[in-house]
Amino acid sequence: MIKVAIFEDNENLRISLYHLIHGTPGYQCVGAFADCSNLLKNIKDTAPDVVLMDIAMPGINGIEGVRMLKDKYPDLKVMMQTIFEDNEKIFESILAGASGYILKNTSPSRILEFIKETYEGGAPMSPSVATKVLKMMAQRPPGAKTDTFNLSDREKEILTCMVDGMSYKLIADTCFISVDTVRGHIRRIYEKLHVHSKSEAVAKVIKGNIL
Repeated sequence: MIKVAIFEDNENLRISLYHLIHGTPGYQCVGAFADCSNLLKNIKDTAPDVVLMDIAMPGINGIEGVRMLKDKYPDLKVMMQTIFEDNEKIFESILAGASGYILKNTSPSRILEFIKETYEGGAPMSPSVATKVLKMMAQRPPGAKTDTFNLSDREKEILTCMVDGMSYKLIADTCFISVDTVRGHIRRIYEKLHVHSKSEAVAKVIKGNIL
């Protein structure tokens, strides 16, 4: 059972998401909130596995909400949901620690798939958002790499898969290795990059022009 908490100020959308998640076998909506005014208490009370976070809310916005959550609950998985495809907001969300970034026009079936992928350790993004992230990386000045952190070719391959939003299982299938081997490589990647999560690793890749 995947427990999901929703933070969304649009009442109609919040109710729709609640019924979608709560009415689907294998999923449970443990809370649906209109804002982040009681964010930490809400999370403590509901203990979700995945948080579905709107980016533009009154008061504390979604990006600041992610920062607060990752500071208190560093292992909590947060997926941003928004109407924005703005490069800066995408990057800020990743930098803040969001596990995924999807658009509000995503189909209900894909939202459920993305929640499951986030729960399983993936970093899902709507196709248009993923394209923007890849463009952000492609637009970095050539030769601007600051440090390769002594990453092996295999570690770079796996890190590239992580940047592309692949789950551990998909990385394993792509690289023809076991999921346990993927986890071992990722632990070493985190150690070399001096990070503690996938989102921190992806943000460091984009910001530092590592790959």
